[in-house]
This record gives sequence, structure tokens and C-alpha cells, in this order.
Amino acid sequence: MSQGPRSGLAAVSAALLAMSRHLEVRDVLKTIVASARELLDAQYAALGVPDDHGGFAQFVVDGVSDAQWKAIGPLPRRHGILAAMLDEARPVRLADVRKDTRFEGWPSAHPEMSDFLGLPIKDGDEVIGALFLANKDCAKPQGGCGFTEEDAELLGILAQHAAIALTNARLYERSRELTIAEERSRLAHELHDAVSQKLFSLRLTAQAAAALVDRDPARAKGELQQVAALAAEAADELRAAVVELRPAALDEDGLVATLRTQIQVLDRAHTARVAFAAHSFRALPAAQEEAMLRVAQEALHNALRHSGAEHVDVTVARRGHGAVLRVTDDGRGFDPQTVRRAGRHLGLVSMRDRASGAGGRLTVESAPGKGTTIEMEVPGG
Repeated sequence: MSQGPRSGLAAVSAALLAMSRHLEVRDVLKTIVASARELLDAQYAALGVPDDHGGFAQFVVDGVSDAQWKAIGPLPRRHGILAAMLDEARPVRLADVRKDTRFEGWPSAHPEMSDFLGLPIKDGDEVIGALFLANKDCAKPQGGCGFTEEDAELLGILAQHAAIALTNARLYERSRELTIAEERSRLAHELHDAVSQKLFSLRLTAQAAAALVDRDPARAKGELQQVAALAAEAADELRAAVVELRPAALDEDGLVATLRTQIQVLDRAHTARVAFAAHSFRALPAAQEEAMLRVAQEALHNALRHSGAEHVDVTVARRGHGAVLRVTDDGRGFDPQTVRRAGRHLGLVSMRDRASGAGGRLTVESAPGKGTTIEMEVPGG
């Protein structure tokens, strides 16, 4: 290495500290790759986590732009040099990866790589990833590799700590999933018990009112008042449960990231093109972000399942101290007045309730053949 031992040790220490700061698997992978590339002065770095089907469950790169990565195409399969690192579980150091007999080419948009250093990341005897670097920024010896044996040893140290960081991140995510599952199970039981009791009482009280309505109207009125009170209590139980079941992704990632992820999934799952954009959006109070998410989900459901739309656009943007959510589709549209008179609400009542509950307002613009726009505005905190 061009650095002295002290500065090299400091760089390794900085890389290890960076890895230890993250608990999310994706963040740990990105930190490992960025740290390795910086530590060894490489132009490119990548880390792949294998799946059970001959491919990679996750593949993170550093040194490649988003546009390049998109142009490259699907994730690589486990073949050639990558397969060798995973299957043989030993380091690979090459003067020119393109001249190795195991090299099987790459997509046309893939950057050109020459000298190469790769090694597996192991948790005990299990290979949990493949980390590699390419194109060391240095003068190359004639016919030799820019990466040295010292580089390989340094990357090996990094890989050992990467295995610990990655394993810890996986355990953390698994623990969080179990905690969420246990909490939701607990809430489900509580909800079932509480609401079931209320509904049982509601049914008995309603039956009593029906029996009394002809012979004792005054008592029947009292029973009906009790029905109303029980119904209100049941609604409160449900509302409290919904608040406790606030989406975990929303808590962790915020509204913009959660919406973007969900819309990417919907775009792949439906023939309609679903797009998302955020403009100068800033974080809102938790109750408002949850209300906006629920309204967006309901509006998307209507657009994708009922409208026949070819395009659905979702935007969130800053408006004053608050924000506005807009879901627009080019579907068949409807007459809001006709829908209301026919008793078919398409979730509009629920969306309006959510908007007003968050201190905001909901507007609906639609007409037959004109598509639909749902807009929700909240004042912010």
C-alpha cells in the first residue's frame, strides 16, 4: 500500500467504525463496499449476497452511477469469477480478469475492468457474500496486478469484520420482525376479545330493542341509545388498534420512502404505469403521515382496481408549512354526486374521515371519461 502502517491502520479503524454504526442490512452492505473501495484505492467495488437459486438476493456496487447501473440490467448470476469465490471460498487476485479462463463476459453497458481482487465473506463455514474490487488506482507492474498481497490481507481483515456486521444486522432485522409479529399478534387477540364482546352486547341490545319497540317504546328508545353507545365504544377500540398498527416502514423510513417503495411494487404488479414524485417535501407529524399514506393506498386501490386507468401519478409536495398529496389517474372517472346518491362511496368517506382526523381536507375531482384526481392537504405541525 502507498500509505504507511499508521495511516493504513487508521483507515481500517474508520472503516470498521462506519460498519458498526448501521443496523439495516442494506446500509451495512453499502458501507462495506464504500469502505473497501476507499481503503484500497479501487475504481469499482461490489458485494453480492447469494440466494438459493443461482443468483443474488442483494448486490451492492460503489463507483458506478445510477444511470450506469440501470443500463447494465438485471442482477448478475452466480457464474464465472463470482461463482469461483462463492464455491471455492478462497481469495482471487488477477492481473486482468478478462483473461481468466473463468471469465464469461459482461453486459455491453458494464464498465471495463482489468485488475481484480475478490474474496468470500464467511460466517464460520458458511459463505454469506462475495466482495470484490477492480481497477486499482496505481501504476501497474508489467503484466502484474495492481492489487498486492498486502491489499488482499487488508481486505481479508475487512471481510472478517464485514461478516460480523452483516450477521448482526440480519439478527437485528430478524429480531425486529419477530417483535413486530408478536406485537401484532397481541394486538389482534386484544382486538378480537374487546370488539367481539362489544359486538355481542350490541346484538343482544338490538334484539331487546326490537322486541320492545311495539309494547314499550320508551324502553326501546333506551335500548337503542345503549346500542349507539356500544357502537361508539367498538369504533374507539378499532381506532386505537389501527393507531397501534401504524406501518413499521413508515416509522422507519418516513412517508416519501414508504410511498416510493409501495408504488414501485404496484408498478410491477399492474399493467397500468404507476409513477411517484416528491417535491420539497419535509417530514410531518406521525398522525398526518399515516393519514396521507392510508389515503394514498385507498386512492391507488380505486385507480388500479376500478378505473381502468393506464397511468396513475402520485405526488407529495410541500405547501406552506404543510403538505399536499395528489393521486391522479386517466381512468373512466365517475360522477361523485351519483356515487354518493347510490350509496357507493369508493372509500371516499373513509378518505375524508382520515383527512379531517389529521386536521386536513380532501377534495375529489372526477367526471365520466375524465379520470380522477384525489387531493389531500394537511397543515403540518
